[in-house]
Amino acid sequence: MENTNHQTLQHRVAEIQLVYRSNVKPSQRPKVSSSREAYEVFFKNWNLDKIEFVEQFKVMLLNRAHKVLGIYELSCGSVSGTIADPKLVFVAALKSNVSSVIVAHNHPSGCLKPSQADINLTKKLKDGGKLLDIAVLDHVIVTNEGHYSFADEGML
Repeated sequence: MENTNHQTLQHRVAEIQLVYRSNVKPSQRPKVSSSREAYEVFFKNWNLDKIEFVEQFKVMLLNRAHKVLGIYELSCGSVSGTIADPKLVFVAALKSNVSSVIVAHNHPSGCLKPSQADINLTKKLKDGGKLLDIAVLDHVIVTNEGHYSFADEGML
């Protein structure tokens, strides 16, 4: 008979919790049904001390009725760019259990024209959203004087 010494291994793993808490009543959440409304909600929630200083990337999280559950600041970069990792966009969306998102970033220069990097990121987000059944409704470029909507320009 073979004598085997079995050790009991204790595996320790982190507990994952998925929680959504809101201090805003459903009736008080803004509904977004156009790029103009999305821009206005983003603009009211933008740090205006930074809008012409550094580039920021934000995600608007929407329920099935297109009501805003929250805005997540994904990144803050330099005067000429910021990192917007698509995985982090969808981490926020999945954790919030949303139906759709609208993403936005500012151009400190005030220029509303999207860069090739902006166009590439938008396509990546749209494709990723399809896989996860989370609609990417728009990508808005925000400035002090106005906005650019990928959806309105047929680029989404």
